[in-house]
Amino acid sequence: MLFNSFEFAIYLPVIFILYWFVSQRNLKAQNLLLLVASYVFYGWWDWRFLSLLAFSSLVDYFVGVGFTRIDDSHRRKLLLLASICVNLGFLGFFKYYNFFAESFADVFTLLGKPIEVSRLNIILPVGISFYTFQTLSYSIDCYKRKLEPTKDFVAFFAFVSFFPQLVAGPIERASNLLPQFYKKRIFNAELAQDGFRQIIWGLFKKVVIADTCAQYVNDIFDNYPEYSGATVALGIIYFSFQIYGDFSGYSDIAIGTARLFGFDLMRNFAYPYFSRDIAEFWRRWHISLSTWFRDYLYIPLGGSRGGLWHKIRNTFIIFIVSGFWHGANWTFIVWGALNALYYMPIMLLKRNRKNLEIVGENRWYPSLREVVNLLITFTMAAFAWIFFRAQNLTEAFSYINKMITGGIGIDKLEIQRYSFEILPLIGILLLFEWFARKRMHPLNPGRWMWPKIAMVIMLIMALGSYSSLQDFIYFQF
Repeated sequence: MLFNSFEFAIYLPVIFILYWFVSQRNLKAQNLLLLVASYVFYGWWDWRFLSLLAFSSLVDYFVGVGFTRIDDSHRRKLLLLASICVNLGFLGFFKYYNFFAESFADVFTLLGKPIEVSRLNIILPVGISFYTFQTLSYSIDCYKRKLEPTKDFVAFFAFVSFFPQLVAGPIERASNLLPQFYKKRIFNAELAQDGFRQIIWGLFKKVVIADTCAQYVNDIFDNYPEYSGATVALGIIYFSFQIYGDFSGYSDIAIGTARLFGFDLMRNFAYPYFSRDIAEFWRRWHISLSTWFRDYLYIPLGGSRGGLWHKIRNTFIIFIVSGFWHGANWTFIVWGALNALYYMPIMLLKRNRKNLEIVGENRWYPSLREVVNLLITFTMAAFAWIFFRAQNLTEAFSYINKMITGGIGIDKLEIQRYSFEILPLIGILLLFEWFARKRMHPLNPGRWMWPKIAMVIMLIMALGSYSSLQDFIYFQF
């Protein structure tokens, strides 16, 4: 079920009414309703994968129960290993089997001994990369005794499958979200109103910015050999805003929807295109994944402790694994490695914690130096997005070559539009976010709130893409 679909527009009010007006006095009834609603929401795509979600939840629930009964360190490690093997085993099979099989065959071909491997017709379950990491964080935290394992079966299953953030995050920590299922929730009109405003902003980013940019991006990437270098360059600028509007739009809708039900999810984006260096960008982009890898991979590897080699090694590991998490393609690995290269000079010069405050602090506009830094950082991020969007490495390098050598003319696209027509909408997005950079989202209470809401709703109604609904990009991950 898509957030931008007619079905969800019916589904959400029905669940909201049942939640607050039918079961509001019974916490267990509320949790059970959320569990059922979440399984209906997930099963809307393919009911067969509900068994996978349920089995993953069941394994980690009993692993947690086992931790309450076992003190022996060796047996506790075996329990943790069981959780890791089940979760990463499912993820590895569904997402990476064909990649590893084909890469294995390619190695033998390079050695002059070609072999054939069987490619399986595997359907990737929606959201598997997100909920496996969420349940893994629970098992790891219980193992480290940072979190008390739960015996509340319904609360745990509702935590794993919580429908607002189930299929594309934020990747919640059990320490933050699970305790919220234990507490009695009373309707808070102010919280619900803010949630609704954030949903509106998320819809604007998805159906107006991302889906409109997608039309230009698809045309340019599909036909880039025919277009000028300037048009090809605009294509990757548009993809930068497509993926931002699409993914952060989903996060906004997820966070806003959770607030309608009295839950607080972690922030996943903090205006990343207002970053002055690549380190700041990664503190502001997909925050739930970046902090997950920091806490469960980077720090256990030693973090920034140790010698220079250890710092370099750990940085490359964290970025390359992050790239591989996104998909079974060498393009994602190169994307991760490229970001590691971007990060390396900042880390070695110990400037990765320099820009911790917002850009243009206590000012209406950025300084000239900040503008230059913003443009440099955006250009670096946008260049890396070429590998993220390309189907393979050959296409990525061909695209880069065309961008450099293709000239500066502006072409009319196959879709019968000029390639710069989306720029005013991107300008509106940036303007709204610039003046809201101290707040969670631009439609927070404050000056000109109602005119901004009215303008955003009108843009959604006038320019939103509804004739053919487009999936959120991160559903494929």
